[in-house]
Amino acid sequence: MNTLVLDAEKYVFNLLNKELDAVYVYHNITHTQDVFAYTTELAENLNIDAISKENLQLAALFHDTGFIKDAKNHESESVKIATNFLNENNVDAGRVAVISKLILATKMGNQPDNQLEQIIMDADCAHLGSKSFIDKLELLRKEWESIENKKFLDTEWIALNINFLTKEHKYHTDYALKNWSKGKNKNVAKLLKNQHKIKENLAKFNQKKETLKLKKNKVEVPERGVETMFRVALKNHMTLSNIADTKANILLSVNAIIVSLALSTLLPKLDKPSNSFLIIPTIIFIFFTVASIILSILATRPNVTEGKFTKEDVANKKVNLLFFGNFHQMKLPDFEWGIQEMMQDRDYLYSSLTKDLYFLGLVLNRKYKILRITYTVFMIGIIVSVLAFVISFYSLDTAI
Repeated sequence: MNTLVLDAEKYVFNLLNKELDAVYVYHNITHTQDVFAYTTELAENLNIDAISKENLQLAALFHDTGFIKDAKNHESESVKIATNFLNENNVDAGRVAVISKLILATKMGNQPDNQLEQIIMDADCAHLGSKSFIDKLELLRKEWESIENKKFLDTEWIALNINFLTKEHKYHTDYALKNWSKGKNKNVAKLLKNQHKIKENLAKFNQKKETLKLKKNKVEVPERGVETMFRVALKNHMTLSNIADTKANILLSVNAIIVSLALSTLLPKLDKPSNSFLIIPTIIFIFFTVASIILSILATRPNVTEGKFTKEDVANKKVNLLFFGNFHQMKLPDFEWGIQEMMQDRDYLYSSLTKDLYFLGLVLNRKYKILRITYTVFMIGIIVSVLAFVISFYSLDTAI
C-alpha cells in the first residue's frame, strides 16, 4: 500500500479516536474501515489504475471525518480536513480536487458523474447487501435517535428503510450489481417480513384489547401501585394522628396531676399571711398549667360534621363517602347507594381517596400546630414558675 495512503489511514483513525463524539455508533472508525475495504475491492475488480485507486482509497478514508464538526454538512467538513492533510503532504492541486469531488459524491441523493464516483458511492452503501445489515441498521437507528433527540417506532423505522432500499438506492457498478444486489434483496425481504410480523402482533394486541374491553365490568380494579400508594399514605397519616393524640394525652395527664398537687399542697397554705409571698408564683404556675390543659384538649377534640349528603352531591362528586363525618346521619340504603355509585366511577373513587388523604393532612397540621404551642406554653410555664418561686423565696430571705 502506498505510503500516502498509510499515512492518511493513521491520521484519520487517530483523528476519529480522539475527536469523534461517542454518539456516532455507526459513522465511526468501523464504518470507515468497511468503506475503505469495499472501495479497494471494487477498484481491484474493475481494473482501476493505480492513481485512481489511491484517490478512491484516500476519499474513502476521509469521507466521514467531517462528523467531528457537523453531522448535517459532514461531507463539506470532510473535504476541508482532507484538503489540509493532502496539502501538508504536497499532493498536487489536481488530485486534491478529484479526491474532494469523490468525497462530496457520497452525499445522500447525489448522482455520480463518472465511474470513480460510482465506485465510492457503491462502497459507502455496500453494507445494504451484507449479512450484518440488520445489526448495522440498529446502530444507525441509535445514532439518529441520539443526534435528533427523537425515538423511531419500529414500524416507522422499518418503513423508512424499506422505502430507501427499494425506491431511493441503487448500485451503479457492474461488480456491485452482480455481487451485492442479491444480498440487498434478501435484506429487503427480511425488513418486509419484520414489518408484516409487527403488523400482525399489533393487530392481535388490538383485538385482545377490544376483547378485554368488552368483558370488562363498569367497576375498574385500581392498579396495584395506586392502591399501595393510598394504603401506605393513609396508614402513615393515621399513625401520625395517633402519635399526636398520645402526646396530647401525656401533656393532659401531666398537667392534671400538677394542678391536683398544687390545689392540695399550695392553696391551703395561702390563707396564712406568712405565706403571702407564694401567691403570685402559685397563680403563674396554675395559669400556665391550665393553659397547657386547655390546649391539649383542643388538639384532641374531634370536629364532627353534619353527616348527611344528597344524591345531587354524589352526582356532582362533591361528597367524600369515605369519611364517616359525611354519612353518619344517613340511612343505610342511601349510604349503600352512594357507595355503589362511587365504586362504578373510577375517577370519583380516586378523587374520594385523594380528598380523604388531603383532609387527614389538614387535621394533622392543626393537631401538630396546637401541640407545638402546648409544649412551648408548658416549657415556658415551668421555667417562669420556677423563677417566680425562686424570686419569692429570695425576696423573703432578704426581708428577714
